[in-house]
Amino acid sequence: MKRPKHTEGGAALTELILELFRLNGRVLTAGDQLTKDIGLSSARWQVLGAIALPHAPQPVAHIARRMGITRQSVQRIVNELKRDGFVELASNPHHQRAPLVTLTEKGSTAYAATTNRQIPWANRLASKLTHRYLNIAVEVLRTLSDQLNDKAGDRHEKKGKNNEIHRNG
Repeated sequence: MKRPKHTEGGAALTELILELFRLNGRVLTAGDQLTKDIGLSSARWQVLGAIALPHAPQPVAHIARRMGITRQSVQRIVNELKRDGFVELASNPHHQRAPLVTLTEKGSTAYAATTNRQIPWANRLASKLTHRYLNIAVEVLRTLSDQLNDKAGDRHEKKGKNNEIHRNG
């Protein structure tokens, strides 16, 4: 059987994905270092942030959907955060079996502390890059994320080339 070959774009995308894997590992390690004395890991910090950012409390399934990970993964971390006093569960008037996850005072304090550490860290990293490149990177990653999401991928197909990122920058 003949082995398929990457197109130029496919090869570039594969290289980008491999860099994303390496970057993800480094970001997780850096996040663990930023938050370990607060009682958080990178995974716990991510979930805590997903709980802190919306304007209203949400159930685990909604948090997981927004994060792009499984409900079971988020549930495991929420259980740990609850056990350690960072979050609590409140009744959900819309769904009895899907409680709303909210930050406790300890959780709010921890999230604020991690944010206060993350901002100077991000500013240092960003100082070596231009704003334009960072915006392009965000746009590329969002577009790829949308394409990997079946429903969003279908929307992009229907909209056509208007949403394509220009290959020549």
